Amino acid sequence: MAIATFGAGCFWGVEYFFNEISGVKHTRCGYMGGNDACNTYAEVKAGHTGHAEVVEVEYDETQVSFEALLNVFWQNHNPTTLNRQGGDIGSQYRSAIFFHDKQQKHIAEQSKLALIKSAKWGERQIVTEIVPALTFNLAEEYHQNYLEKNNLPSCHISF
Repeated sequence: MAIATFGAGCFWGVEYFFNEISGVKHTRCGYMGGNDACNTYAEVKAGHTGHAEVVEVEYDETQVSFEALLNVFWQNHNPTTLNRQGGDIGSQYRSAIFFHDKQQKHIAEQSKLALIKSAKWGERQIVTEIVPALTFNLAEEYHQNYLEKNNLPSCHISF
């Protein structure tokens, strides 16, 4: 099993679309990228910890590639809005790929470059961070599989 970690706005929607992928074995909502250990959603939501809402994706590399996960990541959020996804505003909603090794970093950089070259977003700059994975702080239990537990559709904007 391999691990990938993505920030693409509200983690409920991010988790939802990764759970739809064959080969994804488990997802967990949490926080990453901040300077201090964080303990609560309220701390992160306030925007003072430096953390992003993220989803940690555990996947079987024999069934789904990191490249395929990146394709889903790019297709399900707007990577041109700095510190914002839809109505969610703040650095905790930033677009980020947290790489776990040099290979993931390289693949993520190539994927971002391919998106830029595709001109899908026109002249708008892709602001997605590609940064090393740091400590993953697990979000409270009620955030895990929130949309599924509450029988809600994805909260992410379709493009």
